[in-house]
Amino acid sequence: MEDNLVIVESPAKAKTIEKFLGKDFIVKSSYGHVRDLAKKNLGIDVKNNFEPQYEISPDKKKLVAELKSDAKKAKTVWLASDEDREGEAIAWHLYEVLGLKKENTKRIVFHEITKDAIVNAIKNPRNIDINLVDAQQARRILDRLVGFELSPVLWKKVKPALSAGRVQSVAVRLLVEREREIIGFKTTNYYKVTGVFFTDNGKTPVKAELNKRFDTKKEVLDFLEKCKSANFEVESVVVKPSKRSPASPFTTSTIQQEASRKLGLSVAQTMSIAQKLYEAGMITYMRTDSVNLSTLAIGVAKAEIDKEFGEKYSKTRNYQTKSKGAQEAHEAIRPTYMSNHTISGSEIEKKLYDLIWKRTIASQMSDAEIEKTVATIKISNQAEKFVASGEVIKFDGFLKVYIESTDDEAEDTQSTLLPAMKTNEKMTVDHILATERFTYHLPRYTEASLVKKLEELGIGRPSTYAPTISTVQNRGYVLKEDRPGVERQYTCVTLKKEIIKEENKKENSGAEKSKLFPTDIGMIVNDFLVEHFKEILNYNFTANVEKEFDEIALGNVTWHQMINKFYKTFHVSVETTLETSERTKGERLLGDDPKTGKSIIVRMGRFGPVAQIGESGNEDDKPVFASLRKDQRLESITLEEALELFKLPRDLGEYQDKKVVVAIGRFGPYVRHDSKFCSLKKDIDDPYTIQIDRAIELIEENIEKEKNKYIKKFDNDAELNILNGRWGAYISYKKNNYKIPKSKNPAELTYDECIVIINAESKKPKKSK
Repeated sequence: MEDNLVIVESPAKAKTIEKFLGKDFIVKSSYGHVRDLAKKNLGIDVKNNFEPQYEISPDKKKLVAELKSDAKKAKTVWLASDEDREGEAIAWHLYEVLGLKKENTKRIVFHEITKDAIVNAIKNPRNIDINLVDAQQARRILDRLVGFELSPVLWKKVKPALSAGRVQSVAVRLLVEREREIIGFKTTNYYKVTGVFFTDNGKTPVKAELNKRFDTKKEVLDFLEKCKSANFEVESVVVKPSKRSPASPFTTSTIQQEASRKLGLSVAQTMSIAQKLYEAGMITYMRTDSVNLSTLAIGVAKAEIDKEFGEKYSKTRNYQTKSKGAQEAHEAIRPTYMSNHTISGSEIEKKLYDLIWKRTIASQMSDAEIEKTVATIKISNQAEKFVASGEVIKFDGFLKVYIESTDDEAEDTQSTLLPAMKTNEKMTVDHILATERFTYHLPRYTEASLVKKLEELGIGRPSTYAPTISTVQNRGYVLKEDRPGVERQYTCVTLKKEIIKEENKKENSGAEKSKLFPTDIGMIVNDFLVEHFKEILNYNFTANVEKEFDEIALGNVTWHQMINKFYKTFHVSVETTLETSERTKGERLLGDDPKTGKSIIVRMGRFGPVAQIGESGNEDDKPVFASLRKDQRLESITLEEALELFKLPRDLGEYQDKKVVVAIGRFGPYVRHDSKFCSLKKDIDDPYTIQIDRAIELIEENIEKEKNKYIKKFDNDAELNILNGRWGAYISYKKNNYKIPKSKNPAELTYDECIVIINAESKKPKKSK
């Protein structure tokens, strides 16, 4: 009999913990949850206080049997899953499934995997916190109810195979509302004026910005004309001491934001890498909304700062967590050993660890001391003034280690050091430049800025941000992509040596990198849900649900009463919507076709967004359809752009006495010739501009490919062929494919040998996905 069995969620965590425990302990992994709500039907007994009906996952049955056997042999079973609601639920499910007994089962928690933390946890076991378990169950049950009842409504009223989720649908709503703001935004232009001046000594240039922006070029020309005869002198110089304080240590949300800005990581990538670092014992638990550091961590950080930078760089700080006290892990994300400035591992693991180390150390360092200077330069014949600002760092403090990034996409306005200037000092103008600028809409969300917004609204919790953002992308409601922007002209007007010169320049405007865009179907589903399920999509309602989960975790609310209160009104909404609402396709009328006078609409079709000329349902005069291009949206496409789509299919001419046609089908643009189809090359060929010469190239390429496709055919059975595939030769028979053993030469196989291979492959059990 083994003395102690420790069960954790992951093999990596098990491996690290095993190093700290003696030979009397065996550490095993449950590989996450061992059971979940039953997949068949709802998995919840609604009439019996929403009692959950759990089942062991098919792929976990063997593992559960092994753990049950190990548990029977052990004197004490230690449940050591993570210290949050999900971890507590895993411990409870293990307790139930393995048939454990209270007298020999102990729950231990720690938020860093170090020897001290593990030994301390073993010395201070506790019971399973059923309030935390109930909070997790409530979330799981509520989300199952919403998904299970909302999805069929979408299938019937919008499009088959759609799904909806409580938090995910709210995240999509944020993106849709931002997209509509951007579509409706009207850009206006203005002129920003800057001047470059020299003091009497004429050595250091001073760059200053005019305190007024002009709306028209005429105003700019009038201003510059007056500047020709103007004198410039320093009106005032104000020097102010200032300080800058470090950011608090990382929470789940802030590490996702900063890793996105500094390392270009997605939210899911950040959490995956952080999980590896945690399980290897390098950082504390990565799902937390606390900015607090333990007294021990603060002391160790101070010692490290004193040693590396000197005592003047050290300043002990206790950060307070702003969010309500129902959250699970009670310390910020930090290195487990502050003395480890670097770690071994992959490059990206090293970079994320470096970010965590620097942020933690910087949070316990002195303020940066800065001296800010603002100089005002007056114009003798005009009321406007030029303002120059600069700053000098007197003491770098925490800036020696770390500077936090921001999401601000504004122009760079970083100040520089100004030369010594005195009041009433004459300034010589080198040149004055007026540059045409344009107002810009609010930026689209990145994954990280969406997490920040969800956190501000109180929607979701540390464990839900990454899965929420992954889910909306996987469902096809949101795309994360780069967009190139468009070329735009702007005007510069310069005054230099009393000569005014105008110049037209070009710039790339509106380029997007790794931004989140709602898709057409995402916008249609959002509109339907907002119209018929206002409460579910309400930001305050969703945030209040999170608070109720927190209250359940604190033991202040009974979970099934909270679910019942929600479900009563929700279920009525579902039934009412099914009975009374119209089917929606996101239809939008663009105008009339100039040739036929028929209406042109855009809508969601069976295989995606389409434009349509004429009404459906008229057998004698059927409508004409054209698919939208990938860069076009139902929400923003114009009548002119839609009319272009109907120029397809296009006749390009003839090749080998057969017509060549280009068109767009379900799988994209193609060329058709002699009843055969060949796809156009992505990012190379445009179906609207492709010419016959290029089409012939694609046709010949396809013919050559077809020739090389067949290795062997059999006259006695037209359905059996030996073909060349992407990963080598294979047998194709009755629409199924079969692997050829490596010992066989495909070209020499006989018909009978092929049948033997087919029969042998058919008998093998199919791998489950």
